Amino acid sequence: MKILFISNDPSLFVAESVSRARMRAYAAVIGELHILSSAGKDAKEEQDGNLFLYPMRVWKIFRVHAFTKRARVLILRYGIEVVSAQDPFEHGLVALRATRGTNAKLHIQVHTDFLSPWFTRGGNLRSPRVRMPLLNRYRRSVADRVLPAASGIRTVSERVKASLVERYGNRIPEPTVIPITVSAEVPERVPLPAHRFTFALITVGRLEPEKRIEDILMALSLVVKQYPMVGLFIVGEGRERKWLERMTHSFDLEKHVIFLGERPDAWALMGSAQAFIQASAYEGYGRTLIEAALVRVPIITTNVGIVGEVFKGHEDVLAVPVADPMALSRNIVRIIEDTSVRLELPMHAEAAARAHLLQQDSRRGVGAVADLPTRIGDDLARVCAENNRSYEESTKP
Repeated sequence: MKILFISNDPSLFVAESVSRARMRAYAAVIGELHILSSAGKDAKEEQDGNLFLYPMRVWKIFRVHAFTKRARVLILRYGIEVVSAQDPFEHGLVALRATRGTNAKLHIQVHTDFLSPWFTRGGNLRSPRVRMPLLNRYRRSVADRVLPAASGIRTVSERVKASLVERYGNRIPEPTVIPITVSAEVPERVPLPAHRFTFALITVGRLEPEKRIEDILMALSLVVKQYPMVGLFIVGEGRERKWLERMTHSFDLEKHVIFLGERPDAWALMGSAQAFIQASAYEGYGRTLIEAALVRVPIITTNVGIVGEVFKGHEDVLAVPVADPMALSRNIVRIIEDTSVRLELPMHAEAAARAHLLQQDSRRGVGAVADLPTRIGDDLARVCAENNRSYEESTKP
């Protein structure tokens, strides 16, 4: 197969990166993989075995046009059979426009729950308002154009698949669910940096509006009135960091919150906390929930992503509605006060996570990490096969 990925991952151009290794694995399964991606100023066009990389450096306002033009050249030059976009938004629009008038088929990857009402909503009366991008409304309208034109769609969870089927019905091909890959090999625990907390919460993720870290800070401000030695470690970076630091100050939480920035050992740090907490407005999957379950820490999370699919609320995890800091605070207190919850919840969550990973493994009888490129390759192969059948039908006398 000859496949073109439309991506936005500058790390692909770093030979030693995890992203490059993953794409090599995909290329080995696919046959010939071309990737067009945004890149830093030092990135160069290169070939790595049967992996071909093409960097793009364009202002955002011109990105769709420039990417479309370059993608179309690659389709015609190399006889690309399928163009796969990493999202149904700007990258999906590029892929849609580039495939028009060619024999290449359109494949879309949906990694986020963009049909959640919280994709465009900033808050409610119970919670702080966050600055959700106005662009998200436009992105949803773009997806409405792109997805019905696709020959194949990959999602990362049953929740996302169900939302697509509900909105588009038979106007789209049935989405294939291929979850995010998570290793079952748990890293050795790494101690949290020096602190004076007797109960340490940890949250891990990009500091972006949809993660609603604001709700965690508000919940913490309520908890410390009763339990002054509770603290929070925030692992990750993003555009919200300065705003979150100001909010920490306004809630008088400087002694209770420690920002750690990006940490390559984030998963190992989770195991040293007393609880993992997540307040996301929406998630496509929720990899950190699996990781937290595997290191056996109690989990407090909003009802997003694989909650309900992999984890049952109040059996495996403590699940709360989105944008409800009061509910978050009540569940923090519940873990602090209830020994049985603190001990039993992690055992149930770990069992659920391992059952989920085992189910993924059993599809081919190999490890989930090794299996993912093959499963994605199979998904693309189906689109290729459909493409070839359509071509043969069109050329019959």
